[in-house]
Amino acid sequence: MITETELFYLLALSSVPNTGDVTIKKLLEACGSSEAIFKDKKSNILKVSGIGSKFYNHLNDKALLIKAEKEFDFINRNNITVKFYKDENYPFLLSQCYDSPVYLFQSNNLDFSNRLILSVVGTRKVSSSGIQFVEGLIDDLKAYNPIIVSGLAYGTDIYAHKSALSCGLQTVGCIAHGLDNIYPAVHSKYINSINDSGCLLTDFKSETKIVRGNFLRRNRIIAGLSEATIVIESGEKGGSLVTADIAHSYNREVFAVPGRPSDINGKGCNNLIKNQVANVLTNAEDVVNVLGLNNKTISKKNKPKLNLNLDINEAIVYETLFSDKLELDELAKKCNMPIYELNSLIFGLEMKNLVRVLPGKLIERI
Repeated sequence: MITETELFYLLALSSVPNTGDVTIKKLLEACGSSEAIFKDKKSNILKVSGIGSKFYNHLNDKALLIKAEKEFDFINRNNITVKFYKDENYPFLLSQCYDSPVYLFQSNNLDFSNRLILSVVGTRKVSSSGIQFVEGLIDDLKAYNPIIVSGLAYGTDIYAHKSALSCGLQTVGCIAHGLDNIYPAVHSKYINSINDSGCLLTDFKSETKIVRGNFLRRNRIIAGLSEATIVIESGEKGGSLVTADIAHSYNREVFAVPGRPSDINGKGCNNLIKNQVANVLTNAEDVVNVLGLNNKTISKKNKPKLNLNLDINEAIVYETLFSDKLELDELAKKCNMPIYELNSLIFGLEMKNLVRVLPGKLIERI
């Protein structure tokens, strides 16, 4: 469980400009704690890959600590649960993603462990038949007691949440701002019901401005939390397609409801299916069969605990190899790593029986 001191300095660290989750994880691996990052020697900080003097100079900005104190007070006043990526209570599937949030803010302490988690997304302009499909699908899947995840947005998202609630299921609203706000405001009326058994979830701090880019960043949480992402309807472009692509990159199952070729809201789903990103979804049995829900218990034990054994650079290499074998040079480019460093990482992954080296310097996941 993250300590108050660790959380305080982590909040300060996350306010350093242009410092994302992957960078923070590298720093934590190198220095041992968020507090140590602020107190370590400059020479040690600069040894971390991708870190320069500009970053180090920001650590001396007292405004970071002031912001952290304000956020820390907000968390305590509102009884917000914070889950640190190294903690046991951090959502297990999300922990397998190399770019997972370093911390998560929850409106209550929903336990994600040993549960089937499904994300349901789609267009904001969902059709009446799309709504009926969402309602019927979740009702048919309720016997498996899934946690239903979506983005609290207009259209498909809110109907997924409402359908889960009507079926007595827990539902999680992943939001693209802090827990001091609800967007769209009209959906505030559902928050108490969601919080009764589920929660709101975000990696954004309070007073975060609501901007488009944050919704795209939020989508990696929707995709990463879940064993499968289900796309109900989508045009040729849209946030739900981004979520589906992210889920596919995480080597998760994706499902899409096929639409008529002339249907605008079917084009995105049809393309996902045509490009072999998504399984065809016509009814709940498709999800049950592909995920093997009748043949297994949904549990941590069904997934390898990658992050318990991999450091951040090993995880980057492993995730990059998710879809196909790659030549050493190509893998180095994709991972943005020098060959000498990559060779060492590959050797370590081989020793853990996670990758194998093939003739012609090809590397593949096992």
